Amino acid sequence: MNLPNSITLSRIATVPLLIWILSPAFPVGHATHGLAAGEQELLASGVFILASITDGLDGYLARKRKQITTLGMLLDPLADKLLVTAAYIILVGYNPRIVPPWIAVVIIGREFLVSGLRSIAASEGFTIEASDIGKLKTVIQIVSVVAAILAHRWDYWNWGPVIVAVHMIAVWAIYWMTIVSIISATDYFVGFWKKIDHAAERARTRRSSVLSRRKPKTTGVEHPSRIL
Repeated sequence: MNLPNSITLSRIATVPLLIWILSPAFPVGHATHGLAAGEQELLASGVFILASITDGLDGYLARKRKQITTLGMLLDPLADKLLVTAAYIILVGYNPRIVPPWIAVVIIGREFLVSGLRSIAASEGFTIEASDIGKLKTVIQIVSVVAAILAHRWDYWNWGPVIVAVHMIAVWAIYWMTIVSIISATDYFVGFWKKIDHAAERARTRRSSVLSRRKPKTTGVEHPSRIL
């Protein structure tokens, strides 16, 4: 087990930890007023941020240390999907005024769609690279989940002259996340369709080339002039 794969496994391990922290069974953070009452939300936000950081760290280390393995290629997307799916499912119950069920369905559905397209692409011998829209989606995803968790406890943070509208940031981030998820899914599908169409065209060209190089079959009957 190399270091990048260990980091990926640690991201998978944060999924049940995040579920426990945001559950009613968590032993702290249930006071009703004040910043000190939000240990539950702050701890959950910190766990999610750290887990999200490992998403880029394991891939970077695997490339730098030349430790890209089949196990890592399997675990990395699995860890990403588990973390995202768990976070939004939890938030539907934890803070439904910010994350209604239909938004969670759209966001999670996008993750499964992209995974399916990548699996088909791999079986056909090509890959679909992550686009800039996909990278933007990852950033908004972190902001939306963290803001939605914090908005469960606070509407505003008042730090002297600075007022942070936590609830408003959470609402905007969640809806932006939904829009970007739809755009990103469309972008992946268009890229997939172009490559699969190009692959099919190459296959047809190869078949035509092979057929054109084949010699014509003989019938076994000689020309009458040769009989004489």
